[in-house]
Amino acid sequence: MVLRIRAIAGLGLPALIFGSTLVGCAHDGGGIAAAGSRAVVRSEERAAANAAKAREALEQGRPAEAVSLAEAAVAMQPVDARYRMLLAQSYLKAGRFLSAEAAYGDTLKLAPGDARAALNLALAQIASGHMAAALTTLDTHQALINPADRGLALALAGDAEAGVQVLTAAVRSPDATAKARQNLGLALALSGNWIEARSMAGIDLSPTEADERVMQWAAFAKPDHASDQIAALLGVKAAKDPGQPVALALNASVPVAVAKAEPVQVSQPVPAAVPASAPVVVASVPSPVAPRIVFAPRVEVVQAVPPAIPYKRPVVTARADVAPRRPAPLRAAQKGDWFVQIGAYDSAGAAKSAWSRAQQRYAGFAREAPTGMTVKAGGREFYRLSVGGFARSDAEATCRAYRAKGGTCFVRTGAGDQTAAWSKGKVQIAAR
Repeated sequence: MVLRIRAIAGLGLPALIFGSTLVGCAHDGGGIAAAGSRAVVRSEERAAANAAKAREALEQGRPAEAVSLAEAAVAMQPVDARYRMLLAQSYLKAGRFLSAEAAYGDTLKLAPGDARAALNLALAQIASGHMAAALTTLDTHQALINPADRGLALALAGDAEAGVQVLTAAVRSPDATAKARQNLGLALALSGNWIEARSMAGIDLSPTEADERVMQWAAFAKPDHASDQIAALLGVKAAKDPGQPVALALNASVPVAVAKAEPVQVSQPVPAAVPASAPVVVASVPSPVAPRIVFAPRVEVVQAVPPAIPYKRPVVTARADVAPRRPAPLRAAQKGDWFVQIGAYDSAGAAKSAWSRAQQRYAGFAREAPTGMTVKAGGREFYRLSVGGFARSDAEATCRAYRAKGGTCFVRTGAGDQTAAWSKGKVQIAAR
């Protein structure tokens, strides 16, 4: 049974595994480069060209082609960590988990501080059924991997109790994100604690959406094969894998000059909460879902606006016989049952501070009254800060505008949201 979970982005895995930036270390050519050999130069150029084509093939959804091109790049430049990482990504996207496991292992030998390679190696090992090896990888590289991702990976590797402990600590952090909370919900589901899982899902989702998410988790928790869960999180289909070609294996006997790498800590931007339309597994990883699992919240990418072209206002001479035209009034937002959720906080006081920051970030909130409600999960209370009472189109437009200013939010239906008590006085004064 292969599940296709669209909310992988909410889980955070895709951002780590298929991010556009490859983390690695370029090798030092040493004496060979200094010798200026034309053959070496041609080999480097051909490797770079193949790698560029492989990245393009991955972006366009042609993983099998990407694999062939990345293998060619690695064959020409076997000690370049960037090409090893690209090869591993290509194998993973093609559903070749055994080959991905070998390629990520080689990448870590060349770039031991690469957090992305460490996490993805563990995921490939889980998909290959090598649970003990995955737990060892997660333990060895725990200082590099973001706790919100490591906790969920531990649960997927069979140690749900340890995963819940790691994620519980992450959720208690003042900087906890919706991604971390949804990952904790999934880990609780994988451990069989469905009541707590449902409560955790409800912190960032409406009651209806939380019920749907739990249903998705339930289906996700009962895979037919070891590779089903990881394949579902990545939105790929597991393929028969003969393994990485022996000729491409990193030869430990060959001296490798690798630039010293600083540890890379992969942080999850949140993610933003998992969209309401995202499928849910009962039993994501809150990807193409994780949402992926929820290893992590979706990252909004704001494209730079091209520079404006100077505009000179034409000079218009008023005519005495023509009445001046009045500007058309602004369209009032339509009322409805849709809200823009800005975040979930430990207390109403923390939510109040967050609202002040949100207003400073986005001027459009100045004319809105903050709303919210208190929910309980994991024996604790959280305050969900929102703004709304909009028609759906207006709620979506408001959220897009806020994200364009660097904020994080998502749109959901009302779930008992009320005007925040700490803002009622200001609202009454403004109304006068």
